Amino acid sequence: MLSKLYRFFEYAYLIFAAFFIYEAINKWSTEPNQAYLFIFIAVVAVFMFFFKRNFRKKIEERNK
Repeated sequence: MLSKLYRFFEYAYLIFAAFFIYEAINKWSTEPNQAYLFIFIAVVAVFMFFFKRNFRKKIEERNK
């Protein structure tokens, strides 16, 4: 049960990243500084996805 919850939050990071990339594209021509911020947040969200995924796999291997 807990593993499924962790997996849900992993993919939530990807959803957030997609949202922030979409917002960056929309803001690019009107507010480029805010677009850069959204791109940075999207990159952090993708990093967090891979970090959490790696961490969850390590925990699952340890619990076997």
